[in-house]
Amino acid sequence: MTDREVFLDYLAAKSGRPRHQLKDHPLKPINDLPESTLSGHAQDELLEIARKNASAVHVDFQTTDKAGLPVALDKFIAAKANGKLILPTDDENYQAFGLEIWRDSLYPKPSFWIPGAGREVNIDTANHSEAAIGFADMLCAESCTITAPTTPGQGRAFHFLPVHYLSIIRKSRIVARSRQAMDYYEPRLKSGELKTSNINFISGTSSTGDIEMVLVVGVHGPLDMTYLVVEDM
Repeated sequence: MTDREVFLDYLAAKSGRPRHQLKDHPLKPINDLPESTLSGHAQDELLEIARKNASAVHVDFQTTDKAGLPVALDKFIAAKANGKLILPTDDENYQAFGLEIWRDSLYPKPSFWIPGAGREVNIDTANHSEAAIGFADMLCAESCTITAPTTPGQGRAFHFLPVHYLSIIRKSRIVARSRQAMDYYEPRLKSGELKTSNINFISGTSSTGDIEMVLVVGVHGPLDMTYLVVEDM
């Protein structure tokens, strides 16, 4: 018996009632809102919905095409990195976005999230980086939320410890909302194509309001976030 079953049996015994069995009481959705909300929109429409919602989550929302991507990234680095940039180790995405030459020609040389280097090494590098440029899988238009699984080349802390953060997203990967994002991930998780400890859903910078209702942005994680959508991908 698994630890999960032992724990659930313990709770049932303490509460004095039998275990709830999903096979006897299957989930019955009361509506189809997860599927129908924002359904039927073309990619251009979803792009504009995401752009409109970006201000609510304090995101600098930008677009470019593949040819203009290196220039857009150079502008971000010049404004934010102060010579301390961290990049993922992710050859597949560098190839897909045509960024291999750009990456290799950067000066000063950036740091990288190194697979297998150890938690302390990578976290220390990210913590001392002024800026990070990473890759996101999806962009949920409804909440202007990006998704990024934790991978060996782009760990969890990569997205949250640098001072400034930019994420590159394909326009073709803009979906309506989180339900569609999970529809993308579910078969990949089940098949083993995607192996990850978690999937980060990032809705802009943190926002904290104290008891005087004063909004402070960027208290936890990056001070600012940029989403850069590549329109011809």
